This record gives sequence, C-alpha cells and structure tokens, in this order.
Amino acid sequence: MKHCIVFLKKELLEYQRTYKLLVMLLVFLILGIMNPLTAKLTPDLLAKFMPEGVSITLPKPSSLDSWAQFYKNTTQMGLIVTVLVVSGVVSSELSRGTLIILLTKGLPRKAVIAAKYASMLALWSASLLLSFLVTWAYTVYIFPDDRSGNLLFSGFGLWLFGAFLLAVLLFAAVLVKNAYGSLLITGAVVVILAILNIAPAIQKYNPLSLAARNMELVMRNIQPASLWPAVIVTVVAAAALLGASVMMFQKKQL
Repeated sequence: MKHCIVFLKKELLEYQRTYKLLVMLLVFLILGIMNPLTAKLTPDLLAKFMPEGVSITLPKPSSLDSWAQFYKNTTQMGLIVTVLVVSGVVSSELSRGTLIILLTKGLPRKAVIAAKYASMLALWSASLLLSFLVTWAYTVYIFPDDRSGNLLFSGFGLWLFGAFLLAVLLFAAVLVKNAYGSLLITGAVVVILAILNIAPAIQKYNPLSLAARNMELVMRNIQPASLWPAVIVTVVAAAALLGASVMMFQKKQL
C-alpha cells in the first residue's frame, strides 16, 4: 500500500508538471461554460442566419437543452481528450526507462497498475466534476426551471463509463506497450459496445448505456433502477480488466 501511495503521488505530480492536469481542467471548464450558453444562444443564431423570407419556430430553450449539450460534449470531446491525454500511461515510461529502474529497485508491479489507474481516475473525476458543477451553476442561473431530474445519477453513470474506458485503456496499454495500439483497442471496444447496443435485450446490461441514456434519465423518461444492471456489469468488467492488467504486467518482460 505504501508503494502504491508513493507512486500515485509521483503520477499526479507528473500530470501537473507535464500540464496534463491543466489541459484537462481547462478543456472541461470551457465545456462547462459552453453547455448552457450554447443552449441559450442557438435559437437566436439559427434565426439570424436563416435565409431571408424563411422563418422557423423553435421551442423556448430550457435546462434540458443545457444538459443535452453537457452529455453530448462530454461523451464526445471530453472522453476523447481524456483518453488522448492518458494514452501513454505505460509506453511513455517504458520508452524513457524510468519504470524499469523503479521496478528493479523493488517497486511491486501491482502497485504500478493500481497507482496508474488511480491517477487516471482522479484526473477524469476532477475534470468531469468541474464541468458538471459549472454547467449546473450556469444552468440554474440561465434556466431556472424544474424540468431536469436524476442529475446526480446520470452524471454518475457517465463517470462510471469513463472509469470503465480507462480500465480498457490501461489493459490495452499493458497488452501492446504502444500508445497508438492502446488507442486502437479502446476505440474498437467502444465500436463493439455501440454495435451490441442495437439489440434491445443487451442495452440493459451494456456499459455504453450509462453514457448513451443520460438524457432519458434527465427527462425522467426512465428511472435510475433501469440502469442498475449496466452499472453492475460495468463495475465487474472494470475490476476484471484491472485484475487482468495486473496479472499480465506481472509476467511481462520489459
């Protein structure tokens, strides 16, 4: 446990020194500000740029539009930026030789995997929380209605899917020792989940549902209980991937 905490501090310090933490926080802060503003200004911009003589009637924007922007931007740009920022989680240290030196000095390999995942998860959690709180504050100010519900659970679902995706990325990084290869594997997993999500019988258990059905929760079209099977599958899958990462890393020749 001591080794894990020491290595975790080293990982977090590296995120700070390489500006990865700053980049993540800035990106998610900008997204948090943009979400309600985009929802507020989109109808006016559309009306302004419509051809002369053409008019459309758009519904008055509400808090639902702001949260729709939040989940669209976070599941697209936010998750992509997160995966890109941490994609060199193993390969960068192996190429520099720093990880090999630490391992030869007695650092347990399982501590490396635990600390790397914990640092990635901390980076994702802090960034998502910042964007969520900024979006929530601006949404309450701009759209003081009571149309949005289940915000905490829908946000938790998105966070959990991100945590699962980071577990996939770490497993892929240990498997191929290459940043590009780990990105390809992670992308392939998302594509497979998207294909599986077409089948209604699988949606209930698909981790992707946690990132795809957020607005149904916010609009109160479904209840949080309907996504608990997906939550359980996602937690078990993430834990299995981390366990497999530890076992593979223990046997891997560096």
